[in-house]
Amino acid sequence: MQALPDFKRVVTGHDAAGQAVVALCGPTANNFPLKAVPGTVFYEVWNSPTSPAPLDNADDPTSKPLQLSPGPQGSVIRVVDIPPDSVQNQVSAEDAAAAFAEIGESHAGTGQADSKHKLMHRTETLDYGIVTEGEVWLVLDGEEVHLKRGDIVVQRGTNHAWSNRTEQMARMVFILLDGRYADELKEMLG
Repeated sequence: MQALPDFKRVVTGHDAAGQAVVALCGPTANNFPLKAVPGTVFYEVWNSPTSPAPLDNADDPTSKPLQLSPGPQGSVIRVVDIPPDSVQNQVSAEDAAAAFAEIGESHAGTGQADSKHKLMHRTETLDYGIVTEGEVWLVLDGEEVHLKRGDIVVQRGTNHAWSNRTEQMARMVFILLDGRYADELKEMLG
């Protein structure tokens, strides 16, 4: 399995005279390789605690423990490396539960013994997922979609997983926005 290329994060800000400047430039400072799913790495790019997002010169908001979903009215952008299923499928039910605990949301995991993928999960978020390297399959309860580099998924709080059926690493960029289920959908989902 070949490692994926490094990428650079550039964060802008303002100097004392109000001029636009580069505040941060280089690799992401906070990366989280999952112990429970070897090869999976979360690269935290940025997050905001509210909407509208504060536009200030504050410190890097990613310097905290990994949390899958943004806080109330918040947002997150991250890059995730997704290993081949030959690695992911070795994950036991206990490892899958441990993976969701590692990313700060034990309750998000929905995988069961008869699930289509061991890492099925659901969050009350609106997620934009962009494939930047490799190929993945979006796995839903009743169907699957093959995705290649450049494809974009708008994931609206559905039960899903990401399956990499190749022997190469895949990478996706995710932008997550805090969301709320519509009343009728909330009632249906229980």
